[in-house]
Amino acid sequence: MSVFTHLVAELGRLLEPVLAESATAAAIVLFTVLVRLALHPLNRAAFRGATPVAGCLPVLLQLPVFFLMYRAFSSSGELLDHRLFAAPLGARWSDALGEGGLLGAQGLVFLGLFAAIAAVAAWSAVRGRRAAAGAPVLQPKGEPGVAAEVSAERRETLRKLGGVLPLLSFGTLVTAAVVPLAAGLYLVTTTAWSVAERAWLQHRKERQAGKLVRSSP
Repeated sequence: MSVFTHLVAELGRLLEPVLAESATAAAIVLFTVLVRLALHPLNRAAFRGATPVAGCLPVLLQLPVFFLMYRAFSSSGELLDHRLFAAPLGARWSDALGEGGLLGAQGLVFLGLFAAIAAVAAWSAVRGRRAAAGAPVLQPKGEPGVAAEVSAERRETLRKLGGVLPLLSFGTLVTAAVVPLAAGLYLVTTTAWSVAERAWLQHRKERQAGKLVRSSP
């Protein structure tokens, strides 16, 4: 944990001349981006599987990082008193409610965090439903009746999973409400990265497919 704390603290010091007391919060966001960049090759490989559950392994690999983030801002240490605007990075939503209520200075910071998470989750849900609705049906080969039935079942399965799994992003709101603010920043950053990364990979896949169609005789 000391290595993690040292890295975030150093990033915060680099950003402090520009962001003042919110530098450590920005350092957490930057640290999360660095983690996701390191996992990007694995996410690209998982995306090639073209299944709604692609990318589960990268998510599992992030759990130790989230645990370190949680511990670093749950116990005493050099990062505990750093703030994002009025809210300490080690504070929870319950602490903010006790300090000034829902619309107090700290409460507004958490409301902004929740709004960002909800926006990302909604974006993920919309993209998931669109992708599921547009899932291609395999062309039947061999016995037309059997192949068509399998393809229809697979399409229905993809539609259901693609519609339900993105909604799990809204569960991040519950987590962000009970963990320290620093961990909430990590959650919203990594979730936004996941949705944007998948949208970019899907866009590249569609462009490559379009090129193949145009080049085919």
